[in-house]
Amino acid sequence: MTKSLYRSFAGGEITPEMFGRIDLAKFQTGLQKCLNFITLPHGPAARRPGTQFCGNAGRAVATSAGWLVPFIYSDSLSFVLCFQTDGSFIAYSNGGPSLTTPINVTGLSGVTDQTITVATSLGVPGISTGDAVYITGSSQPYQALVLGTFTLKLRHPITNAPVVLPAGAGTGQIQAANKVTAGTAYLSGVDWSAVRYAQNGNLLTLTTGTNQAVQISIVLIATQVNWSVVPCAFTTTQPAPLGLTITPTVAVATNLTSTTYVVTALATDGVTESLASGSASGSNNLTLAGNFNTISWSAAAGATRYYVYKRRGGVFGYIGQTTTTSIVDDNILPDTTVTPPENTLTLNDTTGNYPRAVTYYERRRVFAGTDNNPQTVWATRNAAESNLTTSVPSRDDDAMQFTIAAQQRSQIQHLVPLTDIVALTTSGEYRIFADGGPALSPSTLSVKAQGFSGASAVQPALTERTALYVQARGSRVRELGYDPSGTGVFRSTDVTLLAPHLVNGRTIKQLAYTRSPESILWALRDDGVLLAMTYVPDQQVYGWHQHTTNGLVQSIAVVPESGADALYVVVSRTLPQADGSTTTRSYVERLTQRVFSAQTDAWFVDAGSQYSGAAVTTISGLSHLENQTVQVFADGAVCPSKTVTGGAITLDTPANKVTIGLGYVSDLTTLPLAYEGAPAAGQAMRKNVNTVFLRVAQSSAAKAGPNFSELREYPARQVSDPWDSAPALRSAELDIAIDPSWSVDGSVCVRQDLPLPLTIVSMALDTAHGG
Repeated sequence: MTKSLYRSFAGGEITPEMFGRIDLAKFQTGLQKCLNFITLPHGPAARRPGTQFCGNAGRAVATSAGWLVPFIYSDSLSFVLCFQTDGSFIAYSNGGPSLTTPINVTGLSGVTDQTITVATSLGVPGISTGDAVYITGSSQPYQALVLGTFTLKLRHPITNAPVVLPAGAGTGQIQAANKVTAGTAYLSGVDWSAVRYAQNGNLLTLTTGTNQAVQISIVLIATQVNWSVVPCAFTTTQPAPLGLTITPTVAVATNLTSTTYVVTALATDGVTESLASGSASGSNNLTLAGNFNTISWSAAAGATRYYVYKRRGGVFGYIGQTTTTSIVDDNILPDTTVTPPENTLTLNDTTGNYPRAVTYYERRRVFAGTDNNPQTVWATRNAAESNLTTSVPSRDDDAMQFTIAAQQRSQIQHLVPLTDIVALTTSGEYRIFADGGPALSPSTLSVKAQGFSGASAVQPALTERTALYVQARGSRVRELGYDPSGTGVFRSTDVTLLAPHLVNGRTIKQLAYTRSPESILWALRDDGVLLAMTYVPDQQVYGWHQHTTNGLVQSIAVVPESGADALYVVVSRTLPQADGSTTTRSYVERLTQRVFSAQTDAWFVDAGSQYSGAAVTTISGLSHLENQTVQVFADGAVCPSKTVTGGAITLDTPANKVTIGLGYVSDLTTLPLAYEGAPAAGQAMRKNVNTVFLRVAQSSAAKAGPNFSELREYPARQVSDPWDSAPALRSAELDIAIDPSWSVDGSVCVRQDLPLPLTIVSMALDTAHGG
């Protein structure tokens, strides 16, 4: 008889090809299977929380899949933009869609199929037949049926059957998800899996390489959210001064020569400088006392200051500035190291010149990788978003255009802003940095190759000090970070090395990264399975786990919300119909938080909704789960499963706080047993686990066995629990005597399939072995 202890599961799931590597430290913390469990960096394996239903992936009920892009407006307000194939999008925030301005309606009298009258002369603004709409004060979504200019009816969003309107005084307000369409035609037909994005302040830039790069900005007016979508333009927005004239004052008319000037205008932002005005000349001898030239011009719209330049040696050099429209030159020596903008680099103007990659670095917006110039990089002027002007000779704050020299034609896929910019191409990694200067500029620019792994089109995820990206060909995930030894090199490391079985034969189509409460990389696989890696490189934690639901995940994004990072997903779910057929819907859902303060707050169902209030037996607002069998967690206890009918369920007993949604299975399997000090570490020995001792934290009702067909349950309710109350969650050691099963592995399977939490801190096994 032997007792074995699993102290940590932080190593996550490792490939069966490494089950013989019992010499590795990762073997001591690894798992054979980790499904719908999250391995925590300090050791435990915790059941992943469920998801909250947020709304349809599009505004209409019958909608195609959406693609998510994060938009972080401020520390307290962030959005996830859910794009459709036509480029339109709906913004989600704090678990729900941004809604249209409420429309006053009459006819809410609790009658089936009641015609609703819009109480306004504006008709039914912003609502079309098929849209999912909401009546103020009701969590139940409906499907709009627009009858005429001022009338509509409501339908069940899945069955399309007439519904009973909410009873009331006969008046109310109705809203739909706010679908943004203005300017989004530029994104029509985009391959969203190849979209790259970068945000600076209030401006989000999207690039594809096949469509014009666009910029999305937001303006908040009271509670109304207004969006702007326009193509990225790279001409200076500040017009140059006109009407330049030179008036010479000649006190001594000896050896007169011609002097030529130009003037530029500075915009109100204090950064944007116009192109040079037309030149003008005056004849004088400025070296003689009493002689001077007066340079005058007409005011330029939007200008707050003017810069004046004088030609010397074929170059216009700076001689002064003013807030008025004239200046006097009494033989000022021009500074030819400061010259006016003369040219605008060409970008984003036509097919073939649309950039593929974008980032921000040292107050510049940087683009790269057009079809015509796949290895070329463009950087705007310093402190400018859209200014691609240059000067002759060049200035340190000039826009830049340069091409990376590579051994083969390598499309630049991404620009990663770490300590320096790292350009990820299809065949390698290149460091773009300032060599011998304080900042990147035309005079300090240097490019050096760092490695030759190559990158796919998937947007990299930035962590605290590194970037995680998908290798070329799309199956492996790599970590890119600065070599701490001070070599000046960025190193790329394969972080799927110990779990290649999760990605072999598949491709990764999207990455997202949560920093809090746990550092986790989320990786969406092309078959709709969501992979995740607990990532704490300082502690050498790279623990992979996989997550599934009753549907296929189609897109993911992470934004900060309520003091933590929230993972949003688009899930395609197949719903059974009453006639035996099925229908498919794509939903936006948000992963809830694993940590909860009260037992009643635990959320371990998918596509779930929650009721909180006075004790009731009928829970509505569940139309998105019509005809589905759902799990019910009421007042901290598991209740019998129910089938949603008419968008509602009826509980057996009243409850105050009820969480309802789709159940999912969380499975964990340990690696083959290895004994310290035993011959061959216990390999080639028959083993039988008699008892499993699970040390758990804030958990309930676990099942364990030698396989998933022979599980024994540790019951949720114990003798110490008061009768007629929810079974208490436990932080203790649970002993489960499992069915005998002799094998050479001695692995143990643990399952949780009820809407309850389970956090396994450690696992001890009482094992018999021999032979």
